[in-house]
Amino acid sequence: MGQFGFGQAVRRVEDTRLLTGHGSYTDDLGQPGDAHLKLVRSPHAHAVISAVDTTEAREQPGVLAVYTCADLDARGIGDIPCLAPMQGRDGNPGVTPGHPVLARGRVRHVGDPVAAVVAESAEVADAAAELVEVDYEPLDAVTEGPAALREGAPQLHEQAPNNLALDWEIGDPDGTADAVAQAEHVTRLQLVNNRVVVNALEPRAARGSYDAETGEWHLATATQGVFGLRRQLAEQVLGVDQDRIRVTTPDVGGGFGMKIFLYADQVLVLLAAQDVGRPVRFTASRGDDFVSASQGRDHVTDAALGFDGSGRITGLWIDTVANIGAYVSNMALFVATQAGARMYPGAYVVPAVYGRTRVAFTNTVPVDAYRGAGRPEAAYLIERLMDTAARELGMDPAALRRRNFVPPEAMPHTTATGLTYDCGQFARLQDTALENANAAGLAERKREARTRGKLRGLGHASYLECCGGIGSEEARFRLDADGGVTLSVGTQSNGQGHATAYAQMVADKLGLTPEQVRVRQGDTRDLNRGGGTGGSRSVIMGGGAATAATDKAVERMKRIAGHLLEASPSDLDFAEGRFAVAGTDIAVSFQAVAEAAHGTDLPAELQGGVDETAQFSEAGLTYPNGCHVCELEVDEATGHVDIVRYVIVDDMGTILNPLMLRGQIHGGAVQGIGQALLEHTVYDADSGQLLTATFQDYTMPRAADVPDFEIAFVEDIPTPSNPWGIKGAGEAGSIGAPPAVMNALVDALQPYGVRHLDMPATPERVWRAMHGAG
Repeated sequence: MGQFGFGQAVRRVEDTRLLTGHGSYTDDLGQPGDAHLKLVRSPHAHAVISAVDTTEAREQPGVLAVYTCADLDARGIGDIPCLAPMQGRDGNPGVTPGHPVLARGRVRHVGDPVAAVVAESAEVADAAAELVEVDYEPLDAVTEGPAALREGAPQLHEQAPNNLALDWEIGDPDGTADAVAQAEHVTRLQLVNNRVVVNALEPRAARGSYDAETGEWHLATATQGVFGLRRQLAEQVLGVDQDRIRVTTPDVGGGFGMKIFLYADQVLVLLAAQDVGRPVRFTASRGDDFVSASQGRDHVTDAALGFDGSGRITGLWIDTVANIGAYVSNMALFVATQAGARMYPGAYVVPAVYGRTRVAFTNTVPVDAYRGAGRPEAAYLIERLMDTAARELGMDPAALRRRNFVPPEAMPHTTATGLTYDCGQFARLQDTALENANAAGLAERKREARTRGKLRGLGHASYLECCGGIGSEEARFRLDADGGVTLSVGTQSNGQGHATAYAQMVADKLGLTPEQVRVRQGDTRDLNRGGGTGGSRSVIMGGGAATAATDKAVERMKRIAGHLLEASPSDLDFAEGRFAVAGTDIAVSFQAVAEAAHGTDLPAELQGGVDETAQFSEAGLTYPNGCHVCELEVDEATGHVDIVRYVIVDDMGTILNPLMLRGQIHGGAVQGIGQALLEHTVYDADSGQLLTATFQDYTMPRAADVPDFEIAFVEDIPTPSNPWGIKGAGEAGSIGAPPAVMNALVDALQPYGVRHLDMPATPERVWRAMHGAG
């Protein structure tokens, strides 16, 4: 490939604009005269709404409208939908009670929106919202998944007895039970995958407007995909044709799954704009996002891993309670079950697998997809089991893994959960990572650390995930008069660098620079459809559509070039930005063809420019994998954990841009380290109050909490599932990091006899574990 092609570390074309303050985010779109929306949120985790009195709020100068659920019901506004219903093990669908835009009759978590105020300014809206009087009859609350399923627990929804939303299973229960029962050795663990708050740098925001003449709405909002949001709004909430709603998304400051979903504020700014005759804005405070934006993880799992006498896995039994909060968020049932459970075997040959997941309603903020969406939970489970088993069996953790890895010669390998791994060399990546980390010299480093009052530990985790080739995508290629290209795609950048990735793919094909390719995303008027961003799919699917559209455009340009050269298009070759008659020096440049395409001298059939649209849906799932090695120190006096070295070796197949790939790995690994050591969403068990509702109580990872990452890539194992051999990469770091960190911590704590410690391993928890076990 050329200067800007696959494998080239092209710097991001969007960075200069963003770093010099020229980015445009949703809150930047506000104009003088916009009205402002303020939500009245419940202070109770669980309560009956006896009455809502909005009289005083409506009478305030500058207040334009006030809404309650009764107002929305009178207009036929639908509930926020569940997008991925799941079937339980009894064959019945999971329970999906309505998730009203504004609470209907009862609130079910702190922050549940009860009313909305629209006013001429944010200050007036805030003040008027304080005047909305809501009579609550408080009810008992439950915040933990296992507690919610117990007899006598407070009930959230009458449709869900014992708060059970779904009882789901995967695999062979009888065969797995026998495999574990007959095993020579069984390792058992209970693991908590702690709940995390997403905390994207940019909080949620929305601006709605309405054109009374056309009857059309325009929603500008921070999303991970405009087309899915428009479909939900039109078909399931507002009950109108999709053509009546335009959704646009400007720059987005992080999503991580949370901005896939539809929220009450996005519905309300549209309704209010229609009613008050002017655009209406909403920008969430950080506090709003803590108590209303979807959260992640929150599983409690009992697991058993059986081995035969030679240390080979015989069976894996898993019983999980997944806490999805007060309502079924868009994809919550899928994320809590199938999204991760298919990956239970990890990189290993596991002959028998059974997993049961009971999904529980609780009086907490709804849980949904968060970077990795189930795969981090699965990787954490199998990797903690493997490390614990190695210690119980008296084996080196790397050796036990090596004995059980799916070997390269067994590919393609179909797992007991029904996935087929197409390629991978798991032992090779583990061995390379441990060598890069100098694992052989650990004993000496441990001895040196003890002289300083520190406990040194090294742990590693081999992760494997499925992602990438999901759904379909569309792209539109328009040739501009200046010789550049405008490319519209249906995915949505949330900071990953899509403008560079797509430009790099197209520019290399055309002999242009990435700066000559203008990438457009986030406008439902540009395309017919788009899958948005999620599941590490954008470069594979969006790139597939972009290159398909580019190929169609080149064919049309050949016809124009043929006219200019008086040659048949079939006799033309295109390379390095030139259309040339094969075997001759007779040629015309890309720039000349672009100018001609926008001129008036072409035959009628060639006029109209070059504007091509293509779809791509041929890709399959990809299985990126790798090994994370974490080395850390624990202060014996305080329990403080300091990561001193972190090594990653990844197999991402063919690499488009190693510079941007490293950025993705860095970001994911930091989020994984944050979950392992720092981040913890805590609700009061009695009142249901969120106790970690600010950055004073909820600890985010900072630069001082993470080391410089040492990253290497294995690039000679391309996947056959797409034309480029690319494997999805956006979530990998968050999958490998938590088990690597916790394995390292348990290794460090061996002098104190610690067998297991749950995330997050805060200094207090570490100190207590040391003294409790010692």
